[in-house]
Amino acid sequence: MMLPSSDYRKTQVADPRKLHRGLDALVYGLVGFYHRRDVLRENLLAEAAAIHDRSEHLKTLSTKDLEGKLRAFKSRFRRKEDIDNPLVAEALATLVETAERTLGLRPYPVQVAGALALYRGYLAEMATGEGKSLTACLPAALSAWTGRPCHVVTVNDYLAARDVAEMKSFYERCGLSVGAVTADMAQNDRRAGYDKGVVYTTSKELAADFLRDRLILGPIQNPSRRLIRGLLHPQARLNEGMVMRGLHTAIVDEADSVLIDEAVTPLIISRPQDNKPFMDVCMTAHRLSKTLKPVRDYICDMKYKDIRFTKEGEKKLDDMASELKGLWRSRDRREELILQALTAREFYKRDKQYVVKDGKVVIVDEFTGRLMPNRTWRQGFHQAVEAKENIEITRPSETLSRLSFQQFFRLFENLSGMTGTGLESSREFWQIYGLAVMAIPTHRPCIREQYPNLIFATAHERWNAVVDEVAELHRVGRPVLVGTRNVAASETIAARLAEKGFAFSLLNAVHHQEEAGIVRSAGQEGRITIATNMAGRGTDIKLGEGVTALGGLHVIATEGHESARIDRQLFGRSARQGDPGSARAFMSMEDELMVRFVPAPVRNRLALSLGPNHPSVQRFAEKVYRRAQKSAQNMAFKQRKSVLRMDTWLEEALAFTGKSVLGG
Repeated sequence: MMLPSSDYRKTQVADPRKLHRGLDALVYGLVGFYHRRDVLRENLLAEAAAIHDRSEHLKTLSTKDLEGKLRAFKSRFRRKEDIDNPLVAEALATLVETAERTLGLRPYPVQVAGALALYRGYLAEMATGEGKSLTACLPAALSAWTGRPCHVVTVNDYLAARDVAEMKSFYERCGLSVGAVTADMAQNDRRAGYDKGVVYTTSKELAADFLRDRLILGPIQNPSRRLIRGLLHPQARLNEGMVMRGLHTAIVDEADSVLIDEAVTPLIISRPQDNKPFMDVCMTAHRLSKTLKPVRDYICDMKYKDIRFTKEGEKKLDDMASELKGLWRSRDRREELILQALTAREFYKRDKQYVVKDGKVVIVDEFTGRLMPNRTWRQGFHQAVEAKENIEITRPSETLSRLSFQQFFRLFENLSGMTGTGLESSREFWQIYGLAVMAIPTHRPCIREQYPNLIFATAHERWNAVVDEVAELHRVGRPVLVGTRNVAASETIAARLAEKGFAFSLLNAVHHQEEAGIVRSAGQEGRITIATNMAGRGTDIKLGEGVTALGGLHVIATEGHESARIDRQLFGRSARQGDPGSARAFMSMEDELMVRFVPAPVRNRLALSLGPNHPSVQRFAEKVYRRAQKSAQNMAFKQRKSVLRMDTWLEEALAFTGKSVLGG
């Protein structure tokens, strides 16, 4: 029989505050600055150094005595007995010693500082290769000792399963169970995974299971209602089918990806429905859209990815639809359908936003380059892309429940995270999640050489320059990692290198077998690796024998990203843990970022002037690029806030009905 307190915790969530606006937002932003001031970091580092020194005195403890201390800490944390700073410091020192005895890894002082930051609800910025996986274990153990659910959120199933396997002995020595919840698990296995003290999973699996549990409960999501229902119907099995123990603590690894990049689109639980007429309409819309010509019939706004009809286009559409029936009789509806078809044609390109695999449209994650086989675009857009590709139209879906990732993570009582690049988005982390960014220094100084960016007039010139740089570095044996924004770009540079006779490893959404192994070996002498920007994220690139003397790994970015964080993440793959390394970005005025956010006259004038013998023009082009990137970042931030506001609006609109946007 489940205790009332346990049942209550299954659906207990924090009450997320509304977003601040106007003067309130300004004042709240100043509070954020206060919470990440330098003196706090200095104090944190001093505390971490003292904890690390204290852990050195535990080396003489016998295994039996160490385990006794761990059991005592677990008991005190479970009873929430005097959990103050001295107790936490003593417990962390014991966990540092435990990590070395079980994993053979002794956390550095900076890792202890990262653990303290996480335990206190910060977003810790820690560079690539600084041991974030080990860092997360320390606060996860402290949180799990309380008996409340502790989730460590990673970016993919591979990392979740890997971290469980690598850290299991540490958690077990601490008296805790640990498990992973991944996409391929059945319901019973999911329930068993969530029953563990520490659960490693992805944001998509965690949020989806949360919504499914809410759908199972329906109108009795409120624990008080369930208690009354249980008293009236003692034989009712109210929790049957649920898999989670509830939400309490989340430690988010690669928080920039999970909390920002993936937060553009809400998570939707849906079911397919039969709608043959709509499927036929999508094919008709595609057929009609092919008769419309850009400029004459419609205008494309590249910056906002928006399309509007001209007067001539509206008249032509009216004439075409005059012989059609059903939905086509409504002017608003037919314009909406044709606009979707045109958007699919103009802005969504094969091998960029999606690939066609086994006769199906599969979305590609723009930020990681990975396939998302179980995701579909909503409101009929997925069917519009299928019609464009002339493949079988899938059944449209009926939305059962929706939730933005921003709103979901705001439901946790305790939220913290780690990332290699947090400072660029510190304002967003604070405004949306109340997370102050704490920059943790590296264990060893970073000695990466950041070469000047090179900007060219055309993409053709840019690719030639990339090939030349790869050839020059390969000649001396240095490993090179070439990062691209999408599948098409990775295939382009692969073809050019193949023409020159270079051997390389290609890693993208189509060629992704042995991803971790390919990335792990990218630091071997003479190795050339081509990968979409963040492929292999979470896997360290270790330098091969003799590579250090050659200068280490060189990273090439072949196109500026719309977020400066993504560029810095890619460059962070080199020069880890004090290793040598270098990086350079190559761009052109034909890149998507430039086309969308730089006015055509400016682009055209720069294209005529750019060249290796015009350093002043290069400097000006660099300023134009930075301004375009900043505009893109601001627009993306506004889009993510609008997704969150939609959740808030729906919740308020449904409140009077007794229903919830979460599915109740």
